[in-house]
Amino acid sequence: MPGFIVHVGAVVQCAHGGMAQPTVPNPRVLVSGQPTATIAAPFVVAGCGFPPVSGGPCVTAQWVTGSVRVLSNGQPLVLQSSQAVCVPTGTPVLITTTQPRVLAI
Repeated sequence: MPGFIVHVGAVVQCAHGGMAQPTVPNPRVLVSGQPTATIAAPFVVAGCGFPPVSGGPCVTAQWVTGSVRVLSNGQPLVLQSSQAVCVPTGTPVLITTTQPRVLAI
């Protein structure tokens, strides 16, 4: 499914409101002057509101889907339509804001 390419400045959150950032940005492809993210590197989550008693908080998010036709360093890019699972909670990640210029499939 096509979608906008996710970059370092994109707003990515766990289902509980924690902010997620890529652990290894991809400097080979820039959009809006910022590095992109590939699905190979997990995102680190900070500020998750899920209580530890219930199995939280979200610590990292690993991407399950990414671009199919556009690769960087042999890895698919993270798109706004990509899916990820938070560890250890198993909840999804929400990509709310990203750059609006570059689409990929």
